[in-house]
Amino acid sequence: MLRGVWRENPVFRQLLGLCPALAVTNTVENSLAMGLATLFVLVGSSLLVSSFRRLIPDAVRLSAYILITATWVTVADMLLEAWVPEIHRALGPFVYLIVVNCMILARQEAFASRNPVGRSVLDAAGSGVGFIVALLAMGSVHEVVGYGSFLGSPLFGPSYEPWVVMILPRGGFLTIGFLLMALAWLERRAAKVARVPGLVGGPRT
Repeated sequence: MLRGVWRENPVFRQLLGLCPALAVTNTVENSLAMGLATLFVLVGSSLLVSSFRRLIPDAVRLSAYILITATWVTVADMLLEAWVPEIHRALGPFVYLIVVNCMILARQEAFASRNPVGRSVLDAAGSGVGFIVALLAMGSVHEVVGYGSFLGSPLFGPSYEPWVVMILPRGGFLTIGFLLMALAWLERRAAKVARVPGLVGGPRT
């Protein structure tokens, strides 16, 4: 589970599920709603795939996985429309596109179809939480810079000039590029510190 949250984060490490990560993270609310919907679908589909893994023929396994995922997406769409209709309208067709999210199919094919139910649910939960973390990171940047607010609360006063490009899909490419660059720099710095004797975290003589 922890591996999916960070070390194998679907967005920042594997670069999966980029369509919603780039398109619907213009606010923190939208990012959280999409992340929770994806987590719901991922856990539910992995649960069923693992439960019926010995009954699904190899010849139709991908079709079966997509059918299972589509069922959970339909449930998630109905729940969003019933509970948060405004966010449901803002997300638009991207809720339905969860069906073809490569992250979900990858976890089904690589893990859920080969492992027992408990481990498959934990793996799905880890990847889903990692996806939420990535979406919230992007959504926070977009809303703060693009709107000058966080969760709808103004941060910089009326004199702030919002960066409109950051609330558009093209702003998603800028955001994920800078986030990936920052993560790579932090990892290189941490590795360099670990190799230098006498520094905190480094080998001792």
